[in-house]
Amino acid sequence: MTLTTWDLTALLNAADPRASLPERHLWWVRLLEWLRHGEPTHGRTPDATPAAVLRLRQLCQVLERHEEHRLRVQGLARSLLLEADTITLLVDFGLAPRGSFGHELTGRLRAKVLPGTPDTSNGAELFALVFSPDDASWLARLDDATRQRLAALWPSSEAPWRTAILDSITMLCSAIRAAGFSSALRLRMGDESRHLPAFTALARAADDLCDAMESGHQAAVDEASAALRSLLASCRDAGDSVLQHLEEFGVSLDIVFDVDQLRLRTKRVEWLLELLLSEGEQSAQVQRLLLTWADTLRESRSVRSLVRQESRLLSRQVAERNAETGEHYITRTAPEYRAMLRSALGGGAVIAGTTLAKFGLGALGLSAFWGGVAAGLNYAASFVLVMLLHWTVATKQPAMTAPAMAAKLATLQQEGSDEGQAIEGFVDEVTHLIRSQFAGILGNLAMCFPLVLLLQVVSHGLLGEGLISPEKAQAVLAGQSLLGPTALFAAFTGVLLFASSLVAGWVENAFVLHRLHSALRWNPWLLARLGSGRAQRWADWWRQHISSVAANVSLGLMLGIVPVLLQFVGLHLDVRHVTLASGQLAMALGSLGTGVLREPLFWWCVAAVPAIGLLNLGVSFVLAFRVALRARGIRVAQRSQIYRAVWQRARRAPLSFLWPTGGSGSAGSTPGGPPAVQPITPPGEGR
Repeated sequence: MTLTTWDLTALLNAADPRASLPERHLWWVRLLEWLRHGEPTHGRTPDATPAAVLRLRQLCQVLERHEEHRLRVQGLARSLLLEADTITLLVDFGLAPRGSFGHELTGRLRAKVLPGTPDTSNGAELFALVFSPDDASWLARLDDATRQRLAALWPSSEAPWRTAILDSITMLCSAIRAAGFSSALRLRMGDESRHLPAFTALARAADDLCDAMESGHQAAVDEASAALRSLLASCRDAGDSVLQHLEEFGVSLDIVFDVDQLRLRTKRVEWLLELLLSEGEQSAQVQRLLLTWADTLRESRSVRSLVRQESRLLSRQVAERNAETGEHYITRTAPEYRAMLRSALGGGAVIAGTTLAKFGLGALGLSAFWGGVAAGLNYAASFVLVMLLHWTVATKQPAMTAPAMAAKLATLQQEGSDEGQAIEGFVDEVTHLIRSQFAGILGNLAMCFPLVLLLQVVSHGLLGEGLISPEKAQAVLAGQSLLGPTALFAAFTGVLLFASSLVAGWVENAFVLHRLHSALRWNPWLLARLGSGRAQRWADWWRQHISSVAANVSLGLMLGIVPVLLQFVGLHLDVRHVTLASGQLAMALGSLGTGVLREPLFWWCVAAVPAIGLLNLGVSFVLAFRVALRARGIRVAQRSQIYRAVWQRARRAPLSFLWPTGGSGSAGSTPGGPPAVQPITPPGEGR
């Protein structure tokens, strides 16, 4: 018999206080299922009494009329109160008894997969088995009359609520005190909190509250509770100082998790204090307990909520560090635009060499995996060389510039003086960004394609044949045609470009968090071998370039290895990088000769190049921009106005998206448009 087929008569007949522990607890599970069953999903007005409340009134009516059923249910309730551990429900429920983020994440995943059992005396586990997060909706609608009828039927004299709450407060204060004494938090607290006076006095304050409650003197109770609340606020401030330290010196998920648990425990103590000292009937307090636990149940089961909550600081740090780098990729004046073109020309020259190396490695006949590794190393070495020469690969820009744009949007949203001017200023930044991306791609392609083609001409002149065979050239054209899966592969490459920006931010955060700059500067072993001056230069160089190195190396390796790994599991995805695609097209043209210009396949490959560039840039930018918005908690309420303003700018001055049109070198000035805004530095926002 399933739970939903039980009716009230069968439930009451099955109530047996002498049954085994799991059978008694299973009865409560069936009772709550009966209360929920039959809730209509439509046709009810919002102010209508929930069906669960109506069924609860029916249960009270039956128990009031039938003494035998009432005695059975009261016996079950009495055994539940005596055998279930209430303290675990007050202390642990909704909090993490495990010691780290990883342990808590594993526990939640295990709870989703493994079934629970009613054969337990753990109050937290039993509550999670009996109640559902949706029960909060009808628990909040319980009226006074129904609560009083339940209280009259419930064996309230057997519920030592005050003692359980006091014991729970003592345990929670001990846990808060232990967290404050841990070196992970203590060493990162602000100077005023480092002596830990609040954590030291917390346990004693909890004992004073217990003594005051036993004495029965209201003045002593008020004094002890006020002192405890003050200490809890100080402990919470000490935890906030840890987060401020992390924002400046790098984020650790485990430390953020510990601080969040400390804050939640202080709030739990304050909630228990309010419950303990509140005046009113016991039934209202029980309703408030059940309602709070039902609300907590939803969050305590959610893996997504845990990951989102604990990774918000790390996401913000990644976005902010990429925003600092992204500022260098946005050109706002004509001289900056020309500098971007020159930088992109240099990057295109390096990618031309990368293209030749790619075909050379392919001729070695390596296995799929090692061929992917070789290709990844080739890409990584090329991207790092571009970085060291201070040149530009266009597709590296969007994932870095998107967080910078989010920082601009956050700043513009804070300007409450003139919304129209703020939106127009943001559109100026969009124009700068698109123009910078165009300059990067234009420079890369303008150098890569003709340089590869020139090398093919030289090869024909010296060797009498191209660098690749005609069969290989035909295969290149067939694989790069816009009629094939090129668009999908280009979008997939955009995802990898975005992923490399996440790796870059994460690596730089780890570099700062673990104080590797100081280690490179002052480590005795390194000082003995490098000397003080060289160690200083090494430390400064790595601090300045660690993000770029991580981004370039990770991107190169992912472009080569990820497609091979995906093909191993049956996903046949490849990469299509716009600059590499133009180089490969030049290789094919140089091998097949001018006769290929009469073939439609060649022109479909030519059409694929701008499509690849658009998807590379667009996908990586959109993903990075969304992460940056979420990390900063930005909700773009003016989204439609921004879209309309961008479209109006495109109609009024379309050439401004391609190259500077201002008369004095101002990249943002357009004919008849507003003056360019000055670059906005992202504010150092506190938590």
